[in-house]
Amino acid sequence: MFNGFLHTLPVERRTQVLQGGETRQKRRFAGTPAAFFRDFPLFCHSHFRLCLPLIFPDRSERLWSDKSEGGSELATFEVESGAPLMGEATVHPAKNAVLPIITASLLTDGALHVPDMPELADVRALCELVGECGCDVRREGDGMTFQTRTPTLPSSAHAMRCTRASVLIMGPLLARLGSARVTMPGGCAIGQRPIDLHLKGMAALGAEIVNRQGFVELRGTLRGGVIYLDLPSVGATENIMMAASLADGVTRIENAAKEPEIVDLAQCLSAMGAQIQGAGTGTLVVRGVKRLHGAVYQPIPDRIEAGTLCCAAAVAGGNILLRGARPEHMRALLFKLQEAGTVISEFPGGLRVRGKAQWPMEVRTMSYPGFPTDLQAPMMVVACNTPGTSVFLETIFENRFMHVPELTRMGASIRVEDRVAVIEGGYPLQGAQVGCPDLRSGAALILAGLTAEGVTRVEDAQGHIDRGYERFDQTLSSLGARVRRLP
Repeated sequence: MFNGFLHTLPVERRTQVLQGGETRQKRRFAGTPAAFFRDFPLFCHSHFRLCLPLIFPDRSERLWSDKSEGGSELATFEVESGAPLMGEATVHPAKNAVLPIITASLLTDGALHVPDMPELADVRALCELVGECGCDVRREGDGMTFQTRTPTLPSSAHAMRCTRASVLIMGPLLARLGSARVTMPGGCAIGQRPIDLHLKGMAALGAEIVNRQGFVELRGTLRGGVIYLDLPSVGATENIMMAASLADGVTRIENAAKEPEIVDLAQCLSAMGAQIQGAGTGTLVVRGVKRLHGAVYQPIPDRIEAGTLCCAAAVAGGNILLRGARPEHMRALLFKLQEAGTVISEFPGGLRVRGKAQWPMEVRTMSYPGFPTDLQAPMMVVACNTPGTSVFLETIFENRFMHVPELTRMGASIRVEDRVAVIEGGYPLQGAQVGCPDLRSGAALILAGLTAEGVTRVEDAQGHIDRGYERFDQTLSSLGARVRRLP
């Protein structure tokens, strides 16, 4: 469907003459600005792979150690069914926590040090972007240090188009510099993900907003105010919270997002000198300060990575220990797994998952503390391996069932109508060659291969999995799974 859509986009071709008389064809979106912002997420999704060579073309060796065979290169993952999963794994810092923390470094001329930074494609893309904004980015062992003595506006849109989190430079730049420039961010094409709530919040703080040559430009002196979000958007809450940290007066954000990553960002900003109350509730109060300072801050563990590994154990069976996982951040998932017959044991510093899921389930994705949409695809694989009828209702993103055609290719019985998927579980899955339509779908398809008969090849032609899971194949292999990244 998406490929067909892309061919309908109005594109004009231009010939560029290079040195030596060589020519090359360049394509440019030829529609109206409004159409550009409406359609670009799909375009960017299909061309994410084109963004990857732009990431740290001459500084990658300095910023990133070569810890994995495949790094974040485009890859195919080969999976074979095998023995139940056994052993332990340590959960990496949360992708959705470190990304706003990286942009928060633009709020101060002091150094912000993150002792443990995951090596992800989204992290690399955002580091490239803040580097364009004047931030000095340094890799120091497993950690990274960010320092922005003199912020500047980004000169290009390339890095913005590679990660959804690029929009988070808006609030920090506007607060610190008095102006900001963003374009429609990239990421997975899982549904409409407009930035209107971000812009609404900035306008409420006093920003003037104009569209110019494919960019959204903002300028103005920020003053506190009352902002009501029509939806509890995580990104909008983060952006407004960062901007309000340096605004004049008090800002009140109503219907704010409650995710653990919101709390984590608030704690990081507080460590930098911000005054924030109510993080984790529906009302955030930010009292602006004159300046922020540097800090050392360790982000929370990744609840989505931990949840994906929990689903892997529920699919393949076994007994795994997840060090660093925080059960208090994963209640909705853990309750569903327990209802399905998986044994969950909590202990200080992690949790243990034992046994396969045995019974069907009903899953409804919701904003936190509800069931996370990012774990819907891995949980659906659990349902495919569980006898009986399971029902999934996706309420967050309208295109979050893109893994379903690939699962049916493997023999799963799934019927989708609008935002409801009905799974007749218990039918044996067959190994197949499948594509990776988005980040969480890719991880789910690897999990499906853990019990499928024969060999499953997950072709990640757009580099999705490495955007959100650090060395996912190696993590699963350490637990006894037969997963390898093909060269």
